[in-house]
Amino acid sequence: MNTSIDPTSQRIEAREVQDTERMQMLPRHFGRDMLTVESAVYTFMRKLATQYTGGYWTFFELSNGGFYMAPECETTFHISVHGNSFEGAMSADAAGITACLFALSHLSFQIRSDCVADHYHQLRDFALEHAEASAIVAAID
Repeated sequence: MNTSIDPTSQRIEAREVQDTERMQMLPRHFGRDMLTVESAVYTFMRKLATQYTGGYWTFFELSNGGFYMAPECETTFHISVHGNSFEGAMSADAAGITACLFALSHLSFQIRSDCVADHYHQLRDFALEHAEASAIVAAID
């Protein structure tokens, strides 16, 4: 059995959304549920990182059709997940991905659309390739 990674497979790329495109991102990805998704991400970030107090978030589109947002700062966040006892430090980017994954997972059971679940899987696929993949996966597990 060959367990090597296919060298022809492409990595999922993240593209930072420019300010001129920003207003179209949430509606493009989540339609009428855009405010619910955005609010859930902020709520989960506050639960996961007690030192998070708000701020500007950067939006990213993924080459696989996904989307995520992350706080725009150089801060390392201490992430604590009470449900699985994860404790660890993450960059703002990894913390944003983690908060988005929690929000999308939670909402996938409430919103009667494949859109949120599809976005969860697209973001998780990207997270598995992230430099901080082991911390992200441990936090969401």
